[in-house]
Amino acid sequence: MPVVKIKNLKNEEVGEVELSDKVFGAPLNKALIYEAVKGYLANQRSGTSATKTRGNVSGSGKKLWKQKGTGRARIASLRSPLWKGGGNVHGPQPRDWSYELPKKMRRGAIRSVLSERLREGGLLVVEDFNLSSHKTKDFVQTLSSFGFDKRVLIVATSDNDNLALSSRNLPNVTYISPNGVNVYELLKHEHIAFTKEAISQLDQRLNK
Repeated sequence: MPVVKIKNLKNEEVGEVELSDKVFGAPLNKALIYEAVKGYLANQRSGTSATKTRGNVSGSGKKLWKQKGTGRARIASLRSPLWKGGGNVHGPQPRDWSYELPKKMRRGAIRSVLSERLREGGLLVVEDFNLSSHKTKDFVQTLSSFGFDKRVLIVATSDNDNLALSSRNLPNVTYISPNGVNVYELLKHEHIAFTKEAISQLDQRLNK
């Protein structure tokens, strides 16, 4: 069973927490992680790209010249794709790209990434993020005490207003709740900082 040290905001060890081996000791499953990321990105697509067909472009539908006798190629409408400014053929149309990945696969992918982050040393457990102010400058000093030099994902309960306000202007810092943890964000950030309460909630949810 993995044991992780708990730090305070000054990066001082104040205890340790035991995590379930099922969640934080899972093997790396690249195929499962790939499917989870592909599903996540597909669900983010707006699917609103579209081109105009001959029924959408402006212009008269009148036949330009008679069918026979002119020596020219027969033509029906100015809106034909053969003409400049005519409709587009087989272009993209609005569609829904999203699809639902099975719950067991999503949870399995999250367990795999969390376990790998723990083995790499990129996972940190903080006692809490009770900040005295909502100033970004103060929060940057707090992060510097942990030696974070890359993207940081902070997982804490959603009722921490000072943390939300102080971190929202930092491009390399993302703050989410335990229920918002997904494979894409875990892979995107090199460092993951959990509060003690948040990692316990996530451990219980993924241990089912």
